Amino acid sequence: MSEFYSEQNNPETPQSDNGAYSYYEAPASAPEPSPKKHKSNHTALKVAAFVLSLVLVGAGSVQVYKFWDDSKIQVTEEDEDIVIPEKAKEIASIVKDGTLPASPPPKNLPSLFDIAARTDAKQLPDIVDDIMPSVVGVSSTFEINEPYTTWGWGGFQSETRKRQATGTGTGIVMTDDGYIVTNAHCVYDEEYNAGEAVSVYVLFSDQSKHDAKIIAYDTETDIAVLKIDATGLKPATFGNSDDLRVGELVIAVGNPLGFDLFGSVTSGIVSALNRQIAINEKHMTLIQTDAAINSGNSGGPLLNSCGQVIGINSAKMSSSYGSASVEGLGFAIPINEAKAIVDDLIYNGYVTGRPQIGISGVDISESYSSYLGIPMGVYVRAVSEGSAAELAGIKPGDVIIGIEDEAVTTMDELNSIKNKFKAGDTITLKISRDGNDLDVTLRLQDANADKAGKKNGTETTEAAE
Repeated sequence: MSEFYSEQNNPETPQSDNGAYSYYEAPASAPEPSPKKHKSNHTALKVAAFVLSLVLVGAGSVQVYKFWDDSKIQVTEEDEDIVIPEKAKEIASIVKDGTLPASPPPKNLPSLFDIAARTDAKQLPDIVDDIMPSVVGVSSTFEINEPYTTWGWGGFQSETRKRQATGTGTGIVMTDDGYIVTNAHCVYDEEYNAGEAVSVYVLFSDQSKHDAKIIAYDTETDIAVLKIDATGLKPATFGNSDDLRVGELVIAVGNPLGFDLFGSVTSGIVSALNRQIAINEKHMTLIQTDAAINSGNSGGPLLNSCGQVIGINSAKMSSSYGSASVEGLGFAIPINEAKAIVDDLIYNGYVTGRPQIGISGVDISESYSSYLGIPMGVYVRAVSEGSAAELAGIKPGDVIIGIEDEAVTTMDELNSIKNKFKAGDTITLKISRDGNDLDVTLRLQDANADKAGKKNGTETTEAAE
């Protein structure tokens, strides 16, 4: 907006580049104009300048006028400057070629990082630089018994042969002397019944390789601990997963589809907390995120915006889930839950305190309840020798219909309540025997007490509980 200044009515006063008159002091010999005439001319020029500046807005002048009309424009006799409304200045700044654009210019909206990151967040590239030396690739070799058919004098014969298969995943350096956490399914195969890997090595971001020893693993929680012979490693910084909030920014690092894509970084938000998910018939409580997690990311870190590990990436929903197509459904083990498991695996070789009743059973549905004439519940098929169930007097043929005053009709319901307790706790079961209901009190045993010194938590003394 141009402003006009004049101390005298001088037609020879030079004009500046922007159309405003430059200020010149009147010569000493110039006649002194009368105060009344000076004020009149000065005010008239101000009004003329104001009108001219409105004209310069061009076709946008109608819109500008509306804002001007709502504000107070002061033209005083004391030579005070014209008060220009801020809204008018804003409009004038976006006028192009005498008109307002067809649509308003975009405002500077906050980014995802701004609205989802913690207040003490770091820049994403700094987080990646810091975590990358603590992320490793995990390569495991398995021996699979592969069935095949041969033809001989006796006709077709079914045989098996061993072949080797390799799987890859991701791990996180926990200590500077070589302890690494990853997923159990990275070193123990259940899908093809291959069992424990026959050899494992880890690959660092600097391309150095180290043979790894399997310290222990627990398939119930999908956590494993490896150890390499190395010192001076950079351990990751571990955070508090209980502090997570839905909508918070998270970053996943891993090796999707193998080591060709080593150290891939994806980001997203926490989609849900405490999500109850069944994976391979194992019930887990996980963090849900839309950060891309693919095969090979398993065992890698899920980081908060401060660069702290708050989860271990473990699973994703398949892109084909029944008749639905799904994307952005990844899951991670909360690090607070993983810490206790890791400590048990390192110091005991198994997970301690996991409660066990000592039975195998089958669910009695409503239709079988009517058919067999027994109540709905868990039918006890067998009782393990020396188990808590045997010591409490539970027998094959009993039907468990309740636990701790809560009715149960399935093994899943029974286990869900039982797992709220620890080994050594005393619980009460309600059973049906020969048409009579009985309350039986028993002390839960440690499900893995017989595994001290062994490397896994996959064996059970009961088939279904």
